Amino acid sequence: MSWGTELWDQFDNLEKHTQWGIEVLEKYIKFVKERTEIEINYAKQLRNLSKKYQTKKNSKEEEESKYTSCKAFQNTLNEMSDYAGQHEVISENMSSQIMTELIRFVQELKQERKSNFHEGRKAQQHIETCWKQLESSKRRFERDCKEADRAQQHFEKMDADINVTKADVEKARQQAQIRHQMSDDSKGDYSSVLQKFNREQNEHYHTHMPSIFQKLQDMEEKRIARLGESLKMYAEIDRQVIPIIGKCLDGITKSAESINEKQDSQTVIEAFKSGFEPPGDVDFEDFTQSIKRTVSDTSLTNTKADGKTDPKTPGKSRGKLWPFIKKNKGATPEDFSNLPPEQRRKKLQQKVDELNKDIQKEIDQRDALTKMRDVYLKNPQMGDAGSVGQKLIEIGNNIEKLRVEVQKFESWLAEVEGRLPVRNDSSRRQSGLYETQNTVPVNNCAQDRESSPDGSYTEDQSQETEVKVTPTEFDDDFDDEEPLPTIGTCKALYPFDGENEGTISVSEGEILKVIEEDKGDGWTRIRRSEEEEGYVPTSYIEVYLDKNAKGAKTYI
Repeated sequence: MSWGTELWDQFDNLEKHTQWGIEVLEKYIKFVKERTEIEINYAKQLRNLSKKYQTKKNSKEEEESKYTSCKAFQNTLNEMSDYAGQHEVISENMSSQIMTELIRFVQELKQERKSNFHEGRKAQQHIETCWKQLESSKRRFERDCKEADRAQQHFEKMDADINVTKADVEKARQQAQIRHQMSDDSKGDYSSVLQKFNREQNEHYHTHMPSIFQKLQDMEEKRIARLGESLKMYAEIDRQVIPIIGKCLDGITKSAESINEKQDSQTVIEAFKSGFEPPGDVDFEDFTQSIKRTVSDTSLTNTKADGKTDPKTPGKSRGKLWPFIKKNKGATPEDFSNLPPEQRRKKLQQKVDELNKDIQKEIDQRDALTKMRDVYLKNPQMGDAGSVGQKLIEIGNNIEKLRVEVQKFESWLAEVEGRLPVRNDSSRRQSGLYETQNTVPVNNCAQDRESSPDGSYTEDQSQETEVKVTPTEFDDDFDDEEPLPTIGTCKALYPFDGENEGTISVSEGEILKVIEEDKGDGWTRIRRSEEEEGYVPTSYIEVYLDKNAKGAKTYI
């Protein structure tokens, strides 16, 4: 099938059809463009979503990342970031491999179409001109024939009329001959023009126009084929990223399978284990003996001896079943003595590991500088060995200082590991006092102890027994201190829930009093009223310290 033979008379319709074909291609280009925008926006939203839930550095979430479930979630977020990257690849490939190429192809197609139809119109104008010439020659021949016929009739009429002179008859005969000659000439010219037109018309409809229509047909078929190739490419671009997306999803599945609930439970134990032994049985104290005895000086004396009412005896401990740690209101001690034994051991071990890493870094740097110094000694033109030697001395001093620090922390660690408490005897259980490696009374009630922002532990006063006991000298060390003075004010930049014990909730824009500034642990102690005070993250507030307040630092 050929347009040149089948559609020889459909020039105008073919012009409209080819224009429609180009519009279809441009419509597809617009579709691909909108798809690329959707993909890039989707990738951007996925990345923002993944970034929003990523663990923030130096935050509580970073500490929680040690749990396998949290690690799996973080791995899922990382995989989603890679997943988003594949949608960016889809957008980029569709833009470069489909859109850019099709836009260039459409421009070429428009130019080719314009050239072909210009040539077709030119051919049509030529055949129309030939037709007009034929019509003009035909009309002239017709007119000359009629004039010759009239001249012949006039001659015959004059020749038959006896009243007409011979001269007039001769004149009419000559006029008739002239008209006949003109008719013959017109006939020959018409015949020549007709033959030329038929030849031109034959070439127009069988050579020129079929050739143009064939070019248009090839152009249209090329457009259709290119659209088909682009659709295949559209699917292939998606298919190319499926393996990588599958790997991302496999990574998420693998992360989910890596969750170990038993390991997380053990991690909770390691994170909160205090190292204390649970209390033993409380001995029964028989108060009926004093009733059976006769009241006398001797019995009173015996009562004091047997009833354990000696003021020096820590009787208050019978009212509290657990020892407790007094809240450390200052900075965390260097040896972490404010922590329970097990937590202290972990902190000391962590510090030793960090110092050993620092020592190894210094040693590696020293080795590298030693090699550099040897090179400078052999080739002085490459550098000054003296400057390297000075740096080596500084590194040596740093290593020595770090080793001293390691020894100090290792000694504390050895002390903790060698003196972790064991189950106490009945006399200690009866008094409720346990000795730790620092001989500090510790509240061993796990459910009543919460970690405060400064790393120390507090007791829940609501858990204390209501039994009234005789005050002892031991109580004097744990009396509540005087309320801390106000050292400035602060404004809450963000709302804070304050759900943990020792913290306080604040609202955005709220003005509160500062009673203890940040000690380097990221928390500031504030007060709303005499009954409401606690810690809030320093980054959540804007502090205005009173320079004249006692203990306040001067900020420049």
